[in-house]
Amino acid sequence: MNMDYKNSKAPTNTITHNIMDFARSTGNVYESVVIMSKRANQIAAQMKEDLSKKLKEFAQANDNLEETFENREQIEISRYYEKLPKPTLIAIDDFLHDKIYYRNPAKEKDMLD
Repeated sequence: MNMDYKNSKAPTNTITHNIMDFARSTGNVYESVVIMSKRANQIAAQMKEDLSKKLKEFAQANDNLEETFENREQIEISRYYEKLPKPTLIAIDDFLHDKIYYRNPAKEKDMLD
C-alpha cells in the first residue's frame, strides 16, 4: 500500500464535495466513508511513526523535565508535519482519484451464492 503522504496533492483545508461523488465507485456512501476512514487511519499511523522516528534522532539520552530546551531541528520537523494535509483529507483525495485498493468480502460472497 502506497503511503507517500508527503507528495500528496490533497488540499490542506476542507473543501465541499458532492456527496454522490463518494457513492460513485461503491454505490453506497456509507461504505465509501468506511473505506476512507480506514485509509485515513493507515495514513495517520504511518505519519505518527515517521514523525516519532525523526524526533527520536534528536532526543537526548538524559532528557528529563528539568533539562528541557528548544531543539531547532525538532521544531522544524514538527512544523513540517503540521503543514502537511491531514490524513482524512489525503484519504478523501485518494478515494476520489481511485488511488485506494479496497474490496468487500461480504459483497463477493453474495455474488458467489
